[in-house]
Amino acid sequence: MLTEQDYKDGQILLIDKPLQWTSFQVVNKLRWLIRKSFSIKKLKVGHAGTLDPLASGLLVICTGKFTKRIQEFQGQIKEYTGTITLGATTPSYDLETEIDQTFPIDHISDTDIKKATSQFIGEIEQYPPVFSALKKDGKRLYEYAREGTDVEIKPRKINIDEFEITRIALPEVDFRVVCGKGTYIRSLAHDFGKTLNSGAHLTVLRRTRIGSFLVDDAISIQSFENQLPTKIETT
Repeated sequence: MLTEQDYKDGQILLIDKPLQWTSFQVVNKLRWLIRKSFSIKKLKVGHAGTLDPLASGLLVICTGKFTKRIQEFQGQIKEYTGTITLGATTPSYDLETEIDQTFPIDHISDTDIKKATSQFIGEIEQYPPVFSALKKDGKRLYEYAREGTDVEIKPRKINIDEFEITRIALPEVDFRVVCGKGTYIRSLAHDFGKTLNSGAHLTVLRRTRIGSFLVDDAISIQSFENQLPTKIETT
């Protein structure tokens, strides 16, 4: 069992983030649990790579002195699985916002779908979603989006190592992606729809790997709480 000093010296915690939780909420919850369990006044806790509330999967959480390694982990290769739904778009490129446009999909074959992935492999330019936490002029893009304010977004160079289609059941397409830092899977889904002369949005997303860390080795927030020396009553 880990001690107070272990957490201060630095630990890497692998958490399977549940749907609807923000990454920040997970960090706050774990920090609170550890502090209460050991009666620690202060403890640094941070995560190595944000997951959207509508995504589940691997969060690498660092404590104590290991928070200095967050940048190192953030730069590592990531793997995701999920579902893209063809034939409709949303402003946020996922289910956070309602469908704003629909498109035909009758012309799309399984071969078209598999061929289209090749256009996204390697170093490519990608426009981040307007509903994102990136900042422009000191303000987050999603704040502009929610106000209905148009803002110029510049493309960024990203790298996608693998983009594999694992199931086709139109309008749903399941995928697996291995990519570098800064890749938005929501933008990939949106652009994938355009490539197929249709529209698309992301409906399921799960992060399965960061570097050598696997979601199969991650635990739930509840399991983490159960491992602490003092069981904490929560409301």
